[in-house]
Amino acid sequence: MDQYVLNHVHIMTTDPINRFQKDMYLVIRNGLIQEIGHTPLPDALKKDLPVINQKGKLLLPGLYNTHAHTPMSLLRGVSDDVPLKTWLGKEIWPREGLLDKRKVQAGTSLALAEMIKSGTVAFLDMYHLHMNEVFKLTMDAGMKAVLSRGMIGLGTKKEQHSKLNEACELAKYWNENGKGRVKGMLFPHAPYTCPPDFLEAVISQAHHHQLPLGTHLAETLEEVNDHKHQYGKSPLHHLHELGFFNKKAILTHVVHVTDEELDLLKDGMITVSHNPMSNAKLGSGTAPIPKMLEKGISVSLGTDSTASNNNLDMFQEMRTAALLQKGVNRNPDIVSTDQILEMGTLQGARSLGFAKHGLLQAGSPADFIMLDMSSLHLQPEDNLISHLIYSASGQDVTDVYVDGKQLMKDKELLTLDEEKIMYEANECFKDLESRFLNKRRKEDN
Repeated sequence: MDQYVLNHVHIMTTDPINRFQKDMYLVIRNGLIQEIGHTPLPDALKKDLPVINQKGKLLLPGLYNTHAHTPMSLLRGVSDDVPLKTWLGKEIWPREGLLDKRKVQAGTSLALAEMIKSGTVAFLDMYHLHMNEVFKLTMDAGMKAVLSRGMIGLGTKKEQHSKLNEACELAKYWNENGKGRVKGMLFPHAPYTCPPDFLEAVISQAHHHQLPLGTHLAETLEEVNDHKHQYGKSPLHHLHELGFFNKKAILTHVVHVTDEELDLLKDGMITVSHNPMSNAKLGSGTAPIPKMLEKGISVSLGTDSTASNNNLDMFQEMRTAALLQKGVNRNPDIVSTDQILEMGTLQGARSLGFAKHGLLQAGSPADFIMLDMSSLHLQPEDNLISHLIYSASGQDVTDVYVDGKQLMKDKELLTLDEEKIMYEANECFKDLESRFLNKRRKEDN
């Protein structure tokens, strides 16, 4: 159904004085919001378009997850209570070496279903295995995404060239075949896994192919100190010298940085993807978000993978982002609910390069979600902006729309088979874990 009216909804608007307006209607035509108005619905619209009554539901912009590794959803919970270096080296990378196409498909499908069910309409994904399968599954699911074939540069020149060439070819293919919903980028893993000459080659290709860049940066203090010891400068300063910030780029984590370093990110081309739950779980630290906002740096939110977070619920990510900053800085007004909500919606959309997204206004893409506001934890109903950050969760989401197409209706997925996805995920994990444990036993003997 390309044209219809959603009637009797409560809407979160961009009006700073009257953020929530009750009993409204939205006219959707050809994937765009054409009109927003107060009920009663004009007679002409009643005659012209199908009318869907949604009385009692709250309609919001969709959520934008600016950092994820969807295939890693198969690794949820495999290792807790260890720091990043141990977590990667002893638990995650050895298991990833055993992933095949079917397991990547299973993990990705699990992530897509979880994101839709919790209100995410678009995401950034970086991974190194079978990324064209991620593209196909995302297209079929109806979501939006920015994808990259992730690159670790710790190999021969031939291996580096092969990875970079594959990443560029995939990004080109996605841009040509993603119908504007799925796009490509280049994402070298991190300065500690990509030597400077390889990063320079990536930057050169990003300019040549007109692709945005991304990387993990300054996630742990150990990473920063090791880089200073090896190169005599911090990883952020090093990326700046290499020209990484001369292109549109998303920097993920950015936990251990100085005020001087943040000044290098103020030119408006850089976005920081803040991953508070992953950083907290791995004991990496808390990014200085208030300082970034003071300097005018764009900040969005990402979940990272479920292996380091355990869920892809952006409502939980928003809540954690707010609470951590207030607690760490011992200042309750250091970030506002409005700022946090914008990080999860408008700033996320802008970070991913989706123009006019993250807003509910005429002319914007019809990417939005609806919440059931009848739950006890969302009462009294007048304090909705506070409830969205501090009370709501992905489980309150009932409906999800992308480009006007409904992906979830009354909590039922319409583009994915939830039962099949759960079965495949569990079967693939059992096989993976069996292979992993057998390999570890052989190595120990």
